[in-house]
Amino acid sequence: MAAKVDPLVVGRVIGDVVDMFVPSVTMSVHFGNKHVTNGCDIKPSIAADPPKITVGGHAADLYTLVMTDPDAPSPSEPNMREWVHWIVTDIPGCSNVARGKEVLGYVGPRPPVGIHRYILVLFRQKAPMPGILQPPLARSHFCTRAFAHQLDLGVPVATVYFNAHKEPANRKR
Repeated sequence: MAAKVDPLVVGRVIGDVVDMFVPSVTMSVHFGNKHVTNGCDIKPSIAADPPKITVGGHAADLYTLVMTDPDAPSPSEPNMREWVHWIVTDIPGCSNVARGKEVLGYVGPRPPVGIHRYILVLFRQKAPMPGILQPPLARSHFCTRAFAHQLDLGVPVATVYFNAHKEPANRKR
C-alpha cells in the first residue's frame, strides 16, 4: 500500500514558505473558470487579474491571505525570495476574499525565467487587524513566516499553489 505524499511537501511549499501544518479551513481558488489545485499550471495571462477565492471556516472568524513567489527571480537562484504578490486581511469566514481589506494590491505572475511557484497562504486571525496595516516597504525579500509571527497569526489554515512560466511573446505580423 503506497503512502500518500502531500503535494505541499513535494512542491517544497512546506519548507520554503511555511512550516508543516494541518489544513483546517477550505479555500477554493479560481482564475476565471480554471480551478487552482496544488501544482497545476496557470498561464500568467490568465492570472493577470486577482483570482476569485472562497474561504470556508466559520462566519465569525476573520482570515488573512498572502500570495508569494519563493522562486524570484529564478528558481535556481531565488535571491529575492519571497516576492509578495498580494496581502488581504479581515476576510470574513464563509465568504470571499473580495470582502476583506486589501493591504497590498494584487500583482499577477510575471516569471522572467524558469517555472515559478505561486503560493496562496490563508491564516486565521485572532482578532480584527488594528487600524491601518502598513504594506511591506518592498515586494522582494518578504517572509511569510515573519509576517505571520509579527501579526500573531500562528500556522496557516489552508494553502494552495500553482506553477507558471514565462509565456512566449506574441509575434506581430
